[in-house]
Amino acid sequence: MQELFEHTSIKKAYFTLALPIALSMLVILLYNMVDTYFVAKTGIPALVAGVSQGAPLFTLMIAIGDIFGIGGSSLISRLFGEKKNELVRNVHSTCCYAALICGLIVSAVLFIWQTPFIHLLGASPATWKYARDYYLVIAAGAPLIIFGLTPTNTLRTEGLAVPAMISSMVGTVINIFLNPFFIFTCGLGAAGSALATVTSNVIGDILMVYYLISKSHYLSINPRYFRLPMQYIRQILEIGIPASIINLMNTFAATMTNRYLIHYGANSVASLGIAIKVSMIISMIFVGFAYGAQPLIGYTYGARDQKRYDETIKFDFQVVVGFALVMTILLQIFAPQFVRFFMNRPDIVHEGTLMVRWLTSSSAFAGAILVLTTTFQSLGKAVPAFVLALARQGFCFYLALIVLDHFFGYTGILAAQPAADTVTLIIGLLLYQHYRPHFDQSNEPN
Repeated sequence: MQELFEHTSIKKAYFTLALPIALSMLVILLYNMVDTYFVAKTGIPALVAGVSQGAPLFTLMIAIGDIFGIGGSSLISRLFGEKKNELVRNVHSTCCYAALICGLIVSAVLFIWQTPFIHLLGASPATWKYARDYYLVIAAGAPLIIFGLTPTNTLRTEGLAVPAMISSMVGTVINIFLNPFFIFTCGLGAAGSALATVTSNVIGDILMVYYLISKSHYLSINPRYFRLPMQYIRQILEIGIPASIINLMNTFAATMTNRYLIHYGANSVASLGIAIKVSMIISMIFVGFAYGAQPLIGYTYGARDQKRYDETIKFDFQVVVGFALVMTILLQIFAPQFVRFFMNRPDIVHEGTLMVRWLTSSSAFAGAILVLTTTFQSLGKAVPAFVLALARQGFCFYLALIVLDHFFGYTGILAAQPAADTVTLIIGLLLYQHYRPHFDQSNEPN
């Protein structure tokens, strides 16, 4: 591990850590595409819309899991850099069991208050049945979905990016095969899509636990290590909560957009669901690169290595933003073909193409924002991470949605995300100028 983080060239270390995560994201992207394909093949726009309305619930669970997954991995990376390896066992075990307990609580809450939550997701009379079918299955799987986010993130901190990738990819591939079986063969429709998702997460969890036990030297799931001084719990939460808010804001943005678009009919919501999946071709991959780089950023910061830190940040920007620019051009050109792959109806293709082009127009900005956000998380800088978490798909997005909808109606709704990305990037760059670490001759960060 020390050789990889301290002596390997930045480019090689970066891709060693990030490429497996990007590849696993590629497989997850393939699943998302196939999932949407099979849901769309039912030929029922209300079912497609219902699954789209229920999908933010899964994002909500990822958000909760990220409190312990990203918050824990950020702290663990810095502890490795500071050579405090023994403390890592306590951090990791605490994160795993705290995530599992939170998952059980979330599942109970979602079942008890299912009607108001389904209303909040934007379900209409036409989509209610399908949204509820999806909702109930995902709610049942909450504990294991949320638990899995901890090892998914923490395995990389010990250089075990490939085992993390394998766990994710195996579960996702199985998911791809289960989707048509549950949706069509078993006749479960929207519930079948959700059941395939939950099942794949369970399989992925089992594999990750196996790798933790067999491969890791410091990442323990032994319950006797489920104890941690409050100062470290605070550090986990200070980074984990802003990371969680990013996904909560994704849920918020999707829900708000659905609520605004439902006035234009279920076809608009269905088109948005397809367009979001197409735009994920860009976002899922650069998420893999950005999050894959986090252990290297955290380690170089913990080790107070100014040169390797600066080189890592620079290369991270080049990879993420460069990839986003290339893919944006391709999706702007081939948007109709991608939408047609899911549902070959002229009205859906026309509307979905417009949505894809709007959603991807600011992908390079979104990539840069993500690099800044993951950097703040790696450094343990809670305030700027929190601000960016709230900004992009939170207050900046909602303000843009209200203003642009008022003045431009339907087009304004589609333009809200690019507008929010532009403002958020400016905020992020200003924050980085203020919080960018500098190490003096005594090797302490300013």
